[in-house]
Parts: sequence; C-alpha cells; structure tokens
Amino acid sequence: MSKRDLKKYLNELTKEQLEEQVIELYEKFSPVKVYYDFVFNPKEEKLLQECKLKISNEYFPMTTGAKRKKPKMRRSVAQKYIKHFITLGVDPFIIVDVMLYNIEIAQTFSSENTIKHELFYKSMGTSFEQAVIYMIANGILNEFKTRINGIHKETITQNWINEPEFNAIIERFEY
Repeated sequence: MSKRDLKKYLNELTKEQLEEQVIELYEKFSPVKVYYDFVFNPKEEKLLQECKLKISNEYFPMTTGAKRKKPKMRRSVAQKYIKHFITLGVDPFIIVDVMLYNIEIAQTFSSENTIKHELFYKSMGTSFEQAVIYMIANGILNEFKTRINGIHKETITQNWINEPEFNAIIERFEY
C-alpha cells in the first residue's frame, strides 16, 4: 500500500475507527508502544544514562556492575542506541552526546589497554565521521567543537594508526 492509498483509507474512517486502530497498533506492536510511551513521557535523560551505562559495560564491565569480566568493545551497542534515538526523535544534542561518548569511552579504554585489532580503530574512525556528518546535518557542529578536537588530540596522544583519517575528517569540514 502506498502512502497515498493509506491517506485515502484513513480519510474514510471515522474518528472512533481511527482511535480503535491506533490503540490496536499500540497493544499489538512493541515499537508502536515504545514510540508513544516516549512521545507522551520523553525521559531523555534517563534514556541517555541507560545508554551510557550499556556503552561503558562494553569496555569496563567490572566497574559498571556487569557480570562478565572481559570487555567486548562492540561498536554495535552504541549504534543500536543511536538508531533507536533517531527513530524516536530524541534531541540531536543527546544523539551527538552518545556518538561522541562512544568514541571517548573507547579512547579511555585504549589509553589503558593495548589494542591490536585494526578493526577497532577503523570502526572508531567511522563513528567519528558519522558523528561529524550528523552534527553538520543538524547545524550543531560548533557546539561540539571542543569535544571533537579533544577526540582528535587523543588519537595523536595515543598514536592511533588512523589518526590521519581523523585529521582529514576535521580538515574536510573546516569549522
């Protein structure tokens, strides 16, 4: 069904029929329930804290109360939250905070541990680029200038193998 057909169908329904359908969708489909729960009670700060705890668990499971001892360092955990936040319509400032936090916690971990996996550095570079692109698209790049520069400086300090890519990203978007 196209969007046009859907609009036509919805216009033919009474207000009561529309209400019934929305309630049925709310009860039947979890994503609809999550969306409406967020729309009517957007506890963004609580979501942000939960998200940061989960990301921290990926790198520092012992200090955050996780049951396992070994860090997993999965970028996908942060990516899942970021995608979820975008879908819900969370404030772009909060989304960027999560994007940068993911890189910063990874840098904290790598400052204390030797990381031999090239994929780790590549994924952090990708995360950095996606964050900068998202900030530009939302017109909030200048508000995060300090954190962006801090992340880049840390790649230099830690001698990351892909530091030139981080530098190129910053130079390409000259802010």
